[in-house]
Amino acid sequence: MSIVFNEKNQTFHLFNSEISYIMAVLPNGNMGQYYFGKRIHEKDDYSCFLEMVPRSMGSYVFEGERTLSLEHVKQEYGVYGSSDYRFPAVEILQENGSRISDFCYKSHTVTAGKPKLKGLPATYTEKDEEAETLTLLLEDKVTGIELELLYTLFAEGGIIARSARFVNHGSRPVHLLKAMSLCLDLPDCEYDWIQFSGAWARERHVKTRRLEQGIQSVGSMRGHSSHEHNPFIILKRPTADEFQGEVIGFSLVYSGNFLAQAEVDTHDTTRVLMGIHPECFDWKLDPGEDFQTPEAVMVYTDRGMNDMSQTFHRLYQKRLARGYWRDRVRPILINNWEATYMDFNEEKLLRIAEKAKESGIELFVLDDGWFGARRNDTAGLGDWKANTDLLPGGITGLARKIEEMGMKFGLWFEPEMVNKNSDLYRAHPDWILAVPERHQSQGRYQHVLDFSRKEVVDYIYDSMAEILGNAEVSYVKWDMNRSITECWSAALPADRQGETFHRYILGVYDLYERLTSAFPKVLFESCASGGARFDPGLLYYAPQGWASDDSDAVERLKIQYGTSYCYPISSIGAHVSASPNHQVMRSTPLSTRANVACFGTFGYELDLNRLTPEEQEEVKHQIEFMKKYRGLLQFGTFYRLKSPFEGNITAWMVVSQDRSKAIVGWYRVLNGANMPYTRLKLHGLDPDRMYAVREEGEANGKICGSFYGDELMHAGLITTDTSAGDLLPGLNQGLHLGRDFDSRIFVLE
Repeated sequence: MSIVFNEKNQTFHLFNSEISYIMAVLPNGNMGQYYFGKRIHEKDDYSCFLEMVPRSMGSYVFEGERTLSLEHVKQEYGVYGSSDYRFPAVEILQENGSRISDFCYKSHTVTAGKPKLKGLPATYTEKDEEAETLTLLLEDKVTGIELELLYTLFAEGGIIARSARFVNHGSRPVHLLKAMSLCLDLPDCEYDWIQFSGAWARERHVKTRRLEQGIQSVGSMRGHSSHEHNPFIILKRPTADEFQGEVIGFSLVYSGNFLAQAEVDTHDTTRVLMGIHPECFDWKLDPGEDFQTPEAVMVYTDRGMNDMSQTFHRLYQKRLARGYWRDRVRPILINNWEATYMDFNEEKLLRIAEKAKESGIELFVLDDGWFGARRNDTAGLGDWKANTDLLPGGITGLARKIEEMGMKFGLWFEPEMVNKNSDLYRAHPDWILAVPERHQSQGRYQHVLDFSRKEVVDYIYDSMAEILGNAEVSYVKWDMNRSITECWSAALPADRQGETFHRYILGVYDLYERLTSAFPKVLFESCASGGARFDPGLLYYAPQGWASDDSDAVERLKIQYGTSYCYPISSIGAHVSASPNHQVMRSTPLSTRANVACFGTFGYELDLNRLTPEEQEEVKHQIEFMKKYRGLLQFGTFYRLKSPFEGNITAWMVVSQDRSKAIVGWYRVLNGANMPYTRLKLHGLDPDRMYAVREEGEANGKICGSFYGDELMHAGLITTDTSAGDLLPGLNQGLHLGRDFDSRIFVLE
């Protein structure tokens, strides 16, 4: 790992064993992008990468010369309007109405390790030798604004983390209208664009298309990262797949409005932008003030999408997630939501908890409906006091009873919202985001508290801290069930209203930071009506997130498969729920529900008392299996094998770090008649080791045989069942009986 500056040629080369990133000071003082990709040799001169030729209709920087046109050179942080006509990385409105900037190289520093970003989540290092950081200091001499571009090169993996910081050293205020975290100009457009899109209950579906001339983008203007589009995209070569080929992943460590965009010009160069969405963004910078953008992370590999994902998994699992629970296996929980919704009392909860304890569950979670006047969606949000008609001993009493059973206790909050039918709203009607004299929209009968205001965040912190400090609460499910409308703060002047969206997210981060610091052993799980804020920003505070409100096993195949492209398995909240499923009314086998959920943090979302005795015994075996293997399932190296977006079969697997163990998940949506023989080619095994393979779950530990790793990877694991041929009496002994929504778990040791 090294960051080399060639003073003579004004070039910077960032490289480790995997990648090179090369940039240089252009003849006009701006920063130019030369190369990003597979590691190349260090040398003195890379000027061949600067391509400048005269073009008709080009505009040129220097009078009398037709060489340097910013439209036709690759840049580090492009600005519109001074011979560059592409979408810019920055736009600054000045007092004279101009939006033209000219950021020229002034100096740079190289430091060991990685600095923190003020008020924002970001990746980090624990030792200085894990990374080096280059800080480029650029200056716009007319306005006096300095721009710091940060590049952190990690020692391992093809990872570069980027962000930007603006400081107004001038004498006049300016308005920052656009400030992207990342701008990358690539020399061609031969890429497939992959985004992760959907809606409530079908989040992060894989959408792929070729880059074309023009603009392709995804983003959110909902006040949060959203169900609709995740702040993560991939550019891959058309010939690349899961196991080979060039791939670049772009991930934004942020939970609010975002934009991820690729612009292909008519000369087939590609500009990638990622950062806070510029729509409705307007940050006033008075003299002396600064603004820090969120962090964007780029990962390059030439070994396919699985390798890219594994790089993100390692980084986000170990150097984004933090704290007590970062490296610990997650407790197996039961949540009462789909068992009771808000129709419960303490007696009913304790009956569910008793059966859960008998089954081996470790954590009981009380969901929505325990506080204030909350008996339905229309009342009580904001009044974080236990309803003693339902819970005579309050949260403290219920938590004590759960602890006495031998389980931990968890609790649901929705701290960012308020119902108008609440004591909090009646006392502080100005604490919601709303525009004076305008209609106030609602979602789920609730309104959004103005977390851009410190006094609001302080009040919610005090309310939550009182409960967490007085009751034995080991887990918090932090929910957020509506998008932001009428985004206007009563605490900000007119010329700063464009800051509200971002200040809101900073308030969310501040509350998370204070609570996780005050209660470091509490496991926080982020939730936003399921997966509406499943992003790296929250992973910094909550090491796991509820991936979707849709707990149907078949739907979860796509949701969890798509999620795995960026996010580690230890971050994916996944539960076994009732059948028929409450979201799609599909009936699936109990085994399949568990076989999908075990590739996540694992828990139950039902009343175990309603299961048959045979099903209750099956649950006990599922929990025994999860306790034995959850370390491998949650922290092993994950491979995608077959995509639910491409066929009837889904398959994935995890492999231990020493490659001595692996677990394979195989899932089929619909059964068929007289089906072909099937084999599944595995990955990540030691080719020279012999693995004993057995089938778990309903197969009850059936031994499949012993095979060398190269045999399993190149010839494949046989997954054929009786659906392939006749089912004759006496000939089906030991064979797997096929059915719709079928699944199997194979353990290799």
